[in-house]
Amino acid sequence: MSTNTIPLSKVLNDLEYQEIDDFCNAHQGLEKLPGIAGFLQDKFSLTLVLDPEIIAGYATDSSNLPAHAEALCRPDSERQAAIILRAGRAAKIPITLSGGRSNLTGSATAEGGIVLSTAKLDEPKVVVDQANRQVTSPVNIILEELREKILEETKKALYYPVDPTSRGDAWVGGTIACNASGFTPGEIGATRDWVVGLDILMPDGLKIKAVRGQYVSENGEFILAHNNHKLNWPVPTYPQPKIKNASGPFSSPDGKIDLIDMFIGSEGLFGLVTGCILKLAPRPKEYLDLFFSLSDENRAIAFYQFLDKELDGDFGTLSAFEYFGVNSQSYMDHKERLFYGDNQVAIYLQIPIGEKNLDQETEIWFNRLLASNCNIDPEAIILLDNEPKRRIFMESRHSMPANALEVIQKHGTYTIMTDTVVPPDSFAEFLDYIHALLKTEAIDYLSFGHFGDCHLHFTLLPEQKKLKRAAELYDLFIVKAVELGGVYSGEHGTGKRKRKDFMTLYNQAAIEQLKACKAAVDPDFLINRGNVFIP
Repeated sequence: MSTNTIPLSKVLNDLEYQEIDDFCNAHQGLEKLPGIAGFLQDKFSLTLVLDPEIIAGYATDSSNLPAHAEALCRPDSERQAAIILRAGRAAKIPITLSGGRSNLTGSATAEGGIVLSTAKLDEPKVVVDQANRQVTSPVNIILEELREKILEETKKALYYPVDPTSRGDAWVGGTIACNASGFTPGEIGATRDWVVGLDILMPDGLKIKAVRGQYVSENGEFILAHNNHKLNWPVPTYPQPKIKNASGPFSSPDGKIDLIDMFIGSEGLFGLVTGCILKLAPRPKEYLDLFFSLSDENRAIAFYQFLDKELDGDFGTLSAFEYFGVNSQSYMDHKERLFYGDNQVAIYLQIPIGEKNLDQETEIWFNRLLASNCNIDPEAIILLDNEPKRRIFMESRHSMPANALEVIQKHGTYTIMTDTVVPPDSFAEFLDYIHALLKTEAIDYLSFGHFGDCHLHFTLLPEQKKLKRAAELYDLFIVKAVELGGVYSGEHGTGKRKRKDFMTLYNQAAIEQLKACKAAVDPDFLINRGNVFIP
């Protein structure tokens, strides 16, 4: 039985909370940080680093947005994290939550105050519960490391299906913060579908421990209870497009939200996730990996439509449906080993086999490709059936961003990349719109991404004289995606870089809802200030 009343538990004792409040209330503001650092060291053996050179290494993320901070804390326990959250709240000092810093939107870019890095958190430990198909995980483990550990401990019987391209860099906490997704199409490819439990420190240093279904908002609110105090916590109710979506915090027009979903994709606005429980799935016995190239994008769209009918619209039966679009091969290593003849675009399919016969499934899919009426030449189909072939494919896939970066560095500018998702019936129109605009502007670009979700990354590589126009074109792309019922972010989130995009998709009323939601638990807007909206 669910309830909307959430009990908050203490991580520190009452006296410790009071001592932090008393000292930090009397020492408010950034200029008081040296005194606060001394207090925390003497009273709690907690180090607050004030060395600018050390801080600088933690203040920025992969967005490369300008960053600065005055202090750094690397707590090694939930207790220490609660101390610094409570101290920042009482001293009215902003705190930026920071993990692996692989995100591209600036959600971990500090804009002053304290950086709270989860790098040293040593709890909870990784525990695989094979009987219940779950894993307990800390937030500061690299996702791919966790995935490999699960495979090892279950002898490949179970796996964690979420596989973003950045899984070798992203930390588990970061994937929760932005609702990361990856190769697998549909909702089952996104983080949200696999999170069943969270440990959360609220901005006041109190704790919530919850599992999915335990706490569900009623009449548009939760009630936070501690001692004899109760606090009404409103939830966002603005409507969201019913497609793959990482565009800001979760919301529900009926006012019913599972507490777990309040934190997945919220980019640290409401508190710090310190641990999680994730669902696992039976691992397929084998996979069929196919790569094939086509003459042009029209053929690729025709194949998408063909496969949509073949699978009754359920691309979730695939574990990958990836697209290498216009100009992508110009930035790919090994392209001569993957693309056939003069073909310009390509598709990668991964089909889980389970208990089926691999040879029979290979024949079925080979015939299916030839029957698609997309002019797929049999010679253009590559079966990635051994490790050398798979390695070449993955090296080619991962070479695109690196090669694009090399070009943009020569230009002395930066890449401008979309993360848009649009409904399937608008996909072709959206692609035609972007290609037409870019062709008239003569800006170099490439496109690739998650075909099964109508989720492509258009990566613009402007020269200096075209940089301003490239940014304007990006804005036009977002407006067009929204007009077609789409979203600006399918997997990267909002952070500080895409705040304008959030406003384009939703409106000021949605921002006011988020402000009310945040103000209830963080009245001074101190935690991850500037993410999604400007206070």
